[in-house]
Amino acid sequence: MDKQTITFRADPKKVKVLDRLARSLDRDRSYVLNEAVEQYLSVHQYHLEQIEKGLEEARAGKLVDYDKVKAGWRKRLDR
Repeated sequence: MDKQTITFRADPKKVKVLDRLARSLDRDRSYVLNEAVEQYLSVHQYHLEQIEKGLEEARAGKLVDYDKVKAGWRKRLDR
């Protein structure tokens, strides 16, 4: 996979923590940053997909009555 070099600014304290983490993993800064970005993007992509899925279901009329949702949560919380 081709890689592209990017730059960004970071607080010096965060860079220090990043470098400490990289050393503890016996990895370089680039590796740790790539792992962090991958996890961040994965989580946010999942959330966007779930939002889109919910919007599609709503457009199709697949909705749950508010009182049923409320009753279901009340039942769970009362356990």
